[in-house]
Amino acid sequence: ILRMLARRHSQIAWTRNKAVCRLHALVGELVAGGIGKELVVSQASRLLEQLEPVGGVATERHRLACELVEDIVRCDQQRKASQVRIRAAVAASGTTLTEVFGVGDVVAATLLGHTGDVSRFATAEKFAAYNGTAPVERSSGNPKLPVHRLSRRGNRTMNHALHIAAVTQIRHAHSPGRKFYDRKRDEGHTPKKALRALKRRLSDVVYRHLVADKRRTSPR
Repeated sequence: ILRMLARRHSQIAWTRNKAVCRLHALVGELVAGGIGKELVVSQASRLLEQLEPVGGVATERHRLACELVEDIVRCDQQRKASQVRIRAAVAASGTTLTEVFGVGDVVAATLLGHTGDVSRFATAEKFAAYNGTAPVERSSGNPKLPVHRLSRRGNRTMNHALHIAAVTQIRHAHSPGRKFYDRKRDEGHTPKKALRALKRRLSDVVYRHLVADKRRTSPR
């Protein structure tokens, strides 16, 4: 259920983003300069109400733009309803994942839904390999100096969810992840490499929560 709800939530977001891009393109052809990058539906509606298109082509563009505003409003309503359903489902699961900084209901639903039974992962390393946060070692010609590269393997949906949590932590100076990120940067790591290290760390944190939840809820 959590995986279905999380997927539906992502699909609503994709549909909204497409509608916003199309609206930007149409309004850019109707008004010099178009509208702001961060679209606010109420502002777009007021702008379209004030326009008086001249000619058949402009009139049709204006009509299509108004329909796209309606599509965006509908997506916003669907997204709010989706968040309510996800929040209820996550609460019903009894998970403690939402206690992790940067892990909201949607991210928690994604991680829970794609993990399934955490007992199928014997170790945190295997869990990290599954979600694609474990780096892949490649030969450097010197066995004493192993070289690691970014892994493109694993569940990319879970990887993206961990990415969201990591970026959220980096944006907040008081988060534990920001301290870890800053320490990696001080050690000489690039921003991308430090971010990947934080995602790997978060994978372990998530795994510990999932294992603890499993033990707490399993019948004795």
